[in-house]
Amino acid sequence: MSYFHLIGIGGAGMSVVAELLFDRGQQVSGSDQKDSANIARLRGLGINAQVGHDPAAVTPDSIVVVSTAVRDSNPELARARELGCKIIHRSQALALAAAGMDFIAVAGAHGKTTTSGMLAVALSQLGADPSFAVGGIVSGFGSGAHLGKGKYFVAEADESDASFLNYKPTIALVTNVEPDHLDHYGSKEAFEQAFVEFSNLVSDTLVTCSDDEGARALGQSVGSHLRHISYGTTPLEGEHVLVAEDSFTWQGQTYEVHLQVPGKHNLLNAAGAFAVLVSAGYAPQEAVRALEAFTGTGRRYEYKGTAGGVEVRDDYAHHPTEVAALVAQAREQTEGRVLLLFQPHLYSRTRNFADRFAKALRGADEVALAPIYGAREDPVEGVDSSLIGDKLAGAYLADSLEDGARYLVSKARPGDLICTVGAGDVTTMASVILELL
Repeated sequence: MSYFHLIGIGGAGMSVVAELLFDRGQQVSGSDQKDSANIARLRGLGINAQVGHDPAAVTPDSIVVVSTAVRDSNPELARARELGCKIIHRSQALALAAAGMDFIAVAGAHGKTTTSGMLAVALSQLGADPSFAVGGIVSGFGSGAHLGKGKYFVAEADESDASFLNYKPTIALVTNVEPDHLDHYGSKEAFEQAFVEFSNLVSDTLVTCSDDEGARALGQSVGSHLRHISYGTTPLEGEHVLVAEDSFTWQGQTYEVHLQVPGKHNLLNAAGAFAVLVSAGYAPQEAVRALEAFTGTGRRYEYKGTAGGVEVRDDYAHHPTEVAALVAQAREQTEGRVLLLFQPHLYSRTRNFADRFAKALRGADEVALAPIYGAREDPVEGVDSSLIGDKLAGAYLADSLEDGARYLVSKARPGDLICTVGAGDVTTMASVILELL
């Protein structure tokens, strides 16, 4: 038995790795800067998850697990280096947890969590009892992690820091290759090249979305050693899942699809999952029925409550394409007005995509822009939420999350929707808004 210590154990990705290692019989501990629902959940499982970083928590026999978000100045990381501990990335720890299973990796700048959640639920419905690591709570499991008894392991493959290159998938699904994380890659070309390198690690089947230019180009470059299946709304030659408003067409047969999660983006996500399932040998009709059992994942247009006739939801969207899809979904599902509390994530992303964020947010009736959530980045002079606000007429530039919440509550009326949006701690404002309404 090994002893793993995870720095930043409360994070979405780290918490599922901790749970999987623990379920595989390893000794697991960890720390995080602040308390959270993930910390509470891990403690409930029996994992020693502490709030605050303490160098004494690291011992000479510790295998220390970090993510890119952990800074070199972290006292536990510094202690691990002093002791000569083995230090591995979160993705390497996840690969250890998945050892001996057929790895199904879901990659792409967005859509990873929902699509991997769909696969986890569908494979469970099909009796496969898969293991999975998903960056959100999967409905029906109450967790983003599960160690099953079957042969499949489903996981998100994170491209943000190129750590998805630590995996060797049997099957890989690429939802899109839309440039992001340019702070790490430096250029669009380097970002795209990383996906080419990722596809070269796949041993059996690569599934790509033909509606996305980058993913389509990736699929066209696949070597003869791989089976390639594409999916999208336009017919293509080769093995292709044709997506219509309420159906998938595969190998000349059309199958009606009735998902429990709305939106065109979710229909495309389901088509990608369908392609993975049929590539694994499941009958198309059975695959569709299994996907229809999926009801969502945490922080993906998640319903938080209603007060004063105003519905409150929370969403993880933090890329312009995701924000645009969220606004479209909210418009489709809401008769009243759409009010958003948006917290930009990362200074680099805000600087690079300010114009596109403003365009994506224009579909909302009211937008409160919270200060940037820097995460792993230090503040950058001249980069703040006003870069978006200056291009978004009527946007309210909030001094804090609480200020933004109060502003939207003052504007809301019965029948409206308020949604907290972003990958940072804006999610904590949903309960605050419900109390204020």
